[in-house]
Amino acid sequence: MADANKEYLNLFLESGFDQRKSEDTVKNAHLKETLATILKEAKAHEGINVKDFSNFLYLTATTFPNDVLANKELRNLIIKYIVEKKANKVTFPAVTNFFKKLGQTPFDLAKFEKECGIGIVITREDVKKAVAEAIESKKSELKEQRYHFPIPALMGSVRDALKWADPKDVKDEFDAQILAFLGPKTEEDNKKEPKKKEAKKEPAKAETANNSAKEEPVVKDLIQFPDPRENTINPPAILDAHLKTTGGVVITRFPPEPNGYLHLGHTKSMNLNFSYAARFGGFTYLRFDDTNPEAEKLEYIKSIIEDVHWMGHKPKHITYSSDYFPQLYDLAIKLIKSGKAYVDHQTGDEIASFREKKMNSPWRDRPIEENLRLFDDMRRGKFKEGEATLRMKMDMQNDNPCMRDLIAYRIKYTPHPHVGDKWCIYPSYDYTHCIIDSLENITHSLCTLEFEVRRQSYYWLLDALEIYKPVVFEYSRLNITNTVLSKRRLIKLVKDGFLRGWDDPRMPTIRGYRRKGFTPESINNFCDRVGVTRNENVININLLEQCCREDLDVKANRAMAILEPLRVTITNWEGAVKDISVPNHPKDASRGSHTVPLSGVVYIEKSDFRKEDVKGYKRLAPKKAVGLMHASAVITCTDFVTDANGNVTELKATIDFSLKTKPAGFIHWVAEPAPGKEPLTAEARLYELLFKSEEPAAIDDWVADLNPNSLVIVPKIYVDPSVKGAKTGTQFQFERVGYFAVDPDTTSEKMVWNRVVSLKESKDKDF
Repeated sequence: MADANKEYLNLFLESGFDQRKSEDTVKNAHLKETLATILKEAKAHEGINVKDFSNFLYLTATTFPNDVLANKELRNLIIKYIVEKKANKVTFPAVTNFFKKLGQTPFDLAKFEKECGIGIVITREDVKKAVAEAIESKKSELKEQRYHFPIPALMGSVRDALKWADPKDVKDEFDAQILAFLGPKTEEDNKKEPKKKEAKKEPAKAETANNSAKEEPVVKDLIQFPDPRENTINPPAILDAHLKTTGGVVITRFPPEPNGYLHLGHTKSMNLNFSYAARFGGFTYLRFDDTNPEAEKLEYIKSIIEDVHWMGHKPKHITYSSDYFPQLYDLAIKLIKSGKAYVDHQTGDEIASFREKKMNSPWRDRPIEENLRLFDDMRRGKFKEGEATLRMKMDMQNDNPCMRDLIAYRIKYTPHPHVGDKWCIYPSYDYTHCIIDSLENITHSLCTLEFEVRRQSYYWLLDALEIYKPVVFEYSRLNITNTVLSKRRLIKLVKDGFLRGWDDPRMPTIRGYRRKGFTPESINNFCDRVGVTRNENVININLLEQCCREDLDVKANRAMAILEPLRVTITNWEGAVKDISVPNHPKDASRGSHTVPLSGVVYIEKSDFRKEDVKGYKRLAPKKAVGLMHASAVITCTDFVTDANGNVTELKATIDFSLKTKPAGFIHWVAEPAPGKEPLTAEARLYELLFKSEEPAAIDDWVADLNPNSLVIVPKIYVDPSVKGAKTGTQFQFERVGYFAVDPDTTSEKMVWNRVVSLKESKDKDF
């Protein structure tokens, strides 16, 4: 009995249950038998990992009526729907209820599928559309009542309409669209409305008082996302002038500094700025924040423009901070004349020390005329670099360091990549950014949280110049597991030769992901799922890879490829080479098909053969039969050949086209196109995570955490002829292997394939 229980325990552990649940299940005789039967029958389905469905299978064993589970036909039907993902977290409760109510009523398959939503697919786009329509239907009430409107009831109407949608998708989409429509809660929004007193019911008074005492704390650090016409942080005259120019549309900007290549963190900013403006019929600027000529290059400008367009974003205007240098200079003169800027001669170290100690510069109170003359001398090149700066006269006693007389202009004798050597003084980011936001009539200045400390100085300068002020909102930056996004660290990886360049498919740059074979749609979908929040968090990279799988599952044609070829000689082959028709996409017949040759020599994966058969093994072994995918044929291994080290080098097999032989499973293959002629060869580059640890940036010696197996090159694989001539970047699903894309290193003599993602998430990485 003890040995028998050990077998059950091993089965449950292997199926993904933890030690405690497995041990508890073994103690329950009925549940033990039921669950074991269900797991074994689930494992009989080809190509599935029971661990992926362990929760649903356990619920089946514990919640379905005994008479249903005792019926092998019904039990197998339930398991089939689970492993085919037709009974999922949304539909599974309905499936359970259906069988609980079945009783002695004959089972009706059509009724079952209809009542349980089987086959109904509600996409995130469907959810987006339904939520948008619901909000549009209550647009005026929402504007008037804002967060006092009964939003949960409106959300419930969408859930009722989309019964089989993932409730989390509905909630996430509702939260995102409500935030975009109303903006974050204001102090007024957070105030609870007193409940209406009911006539002659004294308890209602007490209830109201009680609610008042339990009001939630007001969140004051979130700035409202108002309609551009309701931007109350501007005086009426300035707001009216802004609206007259813009017509009241939403205007955002994506402002990268052209000192490197864009990475995944930028995709979140792009996604937010472009999608938010587009949602409300507005537009977005692509603005290059090019105020530091020493670090900026034309190659970066060109690559950023390419990446933005590749991501599917269409800026209405492409501008440069340097385009505004004349206006910025004139506004600096205005600032000096108003007594709010001065020329300083402290060194960089002295400025830092004085700011830390909240001490004024010795030159802070020099006369306005002297400041004007000295600033003009700076512009004319009469000072050396570092001898003079223009600083804003802010508040040196302020607890916010960004209010302690920030630098507005500094001297740099470096030609600018966009405007040449026209200037030798360059404005700082703190001076430039907010002014150009104002000059370009940006309605919503959306930044990551590290800029929150600059919000006070942002508005100080616009107030000092008496010009239009956009709404500012800060959100958490994108952090991803097993990745570094620091520009300094990415530069080190390239310069020190750890990676082959900025477009190395292991780099978290847009160029790297593009070369690897990711699609812009999958990256944007990832950004949508991550959402916008002020909470700092780290997103698992598996979510990004899953978004890619979902996109390529629809877009990528299928082909067969063998990464570790094992020759199989078919001893009873007769006749000529056969042409086998294979669908280009099993879920889309409109894509047509292609033909592949089947001959007396085929190649299979080495991993699809074992010298000794074991119970539950579904692939090839001596005297065992497997089906050849798409070929309507079964091969049976009759013998195998080994080398001096015992490694299998060739299999002998017979083939059966009558299909009388029952196969244990089905495997992919590639055949010789003619006797003695090798199949089409290629190189495969297999990519894994770049770092072993989830948070490498937190490790002192982060370089030592690099995964030595982040790239494995397979110099010679076999691929079926349908992929020949595929253009660079084209993605295919190599069946049973993964998604692959054509690398730019491909030549007319040799194809090179990058593995984009595996077919399933790998939960256990072996480093």
